Parts: sequence; C-alpha cells; structure tokens
Amino acid sequence: MPSTLPNVGRPPAAVGRRQLLLGVLPAAAALAGCGRSIAGERSDQPPLALVYRGPQGCSDCAPTIASLLRQAPQPFRVTYVGPGTRVPLTAGALAKAQLYVQPGGGSDLDAAWRDLRGSAKTMREWVREGGSYLGLCFGAYLAGRDPGFNLLPGDTDGYIDLPDTTIHDQRDTVVPVKWRGKKRHMYFQDGPAFLLRNGADADVLATYPNGAAAVVVAPYGKGWVGVSGPHPEADRSWYENAGLKNPDGVRLDLAHELINRTLARH
Repeated sequence: MPSTLPNVGRPPAAVGRRQLLLGVLPAAAALAGCGRSIAGERSDQPPLALVYRGPQGCSDCAPTIASLLRQAPQPFRVTYVGPGTRVPLTAGALAKAQLYVQPGGGSDLDAAWRDLRGSAKTMREWVREGGSYLGLCFGAYLAGRDPGFNLLPGDTDGYIDLPDTTIHDQRDTVVPVKWRGKKRHMYFQDGPAFLLRNGADADVLATYPNGAAAVVVAPYGKGWVGVSGPHPEADRSWYENAGLKNPDGVRLDLAHELINRTLARH
C-alpha cells in the first residue's frame, strides 16, 4: 500500500469552504462544542470519548463522528485531542476516556504517523489495559502497522489495491457489503481491507463484495479495537456533497453497532 493516500475518507464537495472557515477561526472557536475539559469530571456524567483532530484530518471527519457520539443511544461526552487542540494525546488524557476515535480524512499516512508515533506505546498500553480504539477509514489504516499503532491481528491494505477489488479508483462512492450476512451499503473512499492472520481472534462484522474483511472488531489485551474501511458514520451531508445516494437510505445503525461492539467489555 503506498504511504500517500489521496483524500482518504474525505467528502470532496464543500471541503474547501469548510477548511477555509476552520482556518480563520481562532483556536477557541474551533473547539466549540467539543465537550467539557477532561479535568474535574463527575461520576454522573456520560462516558468520555477522545476524538483525534490533528492536521491530517478533513474538516468534516472529526465533527461528524463527534456529533454521532453525542447523539448516540448511549451518548458520550467528546473532547478533541491532538496537535492544534487544547488536549495533547497523552496517557493522562486516555486514562479518563472509555473510547478513543481515530477518524478518517487523512491524505498522507507517513505525515499523520509523524504526529502520532510518539503516542504509539501509550496507545497500545491503554488499549491493552482495557481501552477501546475505533478507527474509521484512515484511522483504520493507522490501527495496522508500518506505519501504525499495530493493534490488529494482521494488517491493512487498500481495498482498491487488491487484485480482485470491485472498486478501481479513489473517487467517493457507495460500496455494497455483507453485514452479518445481510446486504447493506456504505459510504466509501479508498478505505482499507483487513488482512487477518489465519485463526485470528477477530469478529468480521462486514465483508466487501470480494469477501475481504471490511469491518472488524478484535480484542487487544483487555481492550477492544474496532475498525471500518467504509464510513458507517457518514451523514446525509456527505452523500449530498458527493452526489451519491445510499440505496438503504442514510442510516446510522451500523455505526452504533460498531461502537457498541468496540465497547463490548465496558
């Protein structure tokens, strides 16, 4: 898989406008709505999810999953972490969280890893001790290795790069998958497939048309890792901006199921 992945997981339309807006907003405004600080938490609050919002992400990717988490059947508080936010990705930040989300949107895997590799050991230790990592598209690539957090019982490869792929370019599209044996459709833009070791302890929730794993949940020590090549979190605006239509309608039940499975031991 090449280390440069053009616009992985990024809805193409309206990105320029949204990036421009984010670029001119002060840091405090860019963080508006991201939830309370992780300091001074109360036990009666909803659980905390950390969502990475570093320089490699697209303008829509982190806010989309943050909104979904806040409005989930079992809602989360959300704090953005990473370069350019008020909260660095540290052991102290992770210790207060139940879920860490690495969203889609990156365009350069090596550049993203330069920002994240200093936290790799901390991330692995946190998941090993019971944390939950959710990786979506580009964030799922980063759950693999070389470069990546190395959290999977196997590795990743671009679905479009597989010899028997059904999608042959990087344009945004809708991919049919088999989700627990039922045909569903998901937003897709150059996401990974998961190449699991033989006999790996992993639950394949969905497969691509060629049978490759598209959505996987796997244990890592006492914790869990949930990864998806397609985008279960894509909302109506993603489809409209890309000029796409989901035959199932825009539904978020697959995203909720993936999140719940990734939190299975909590």
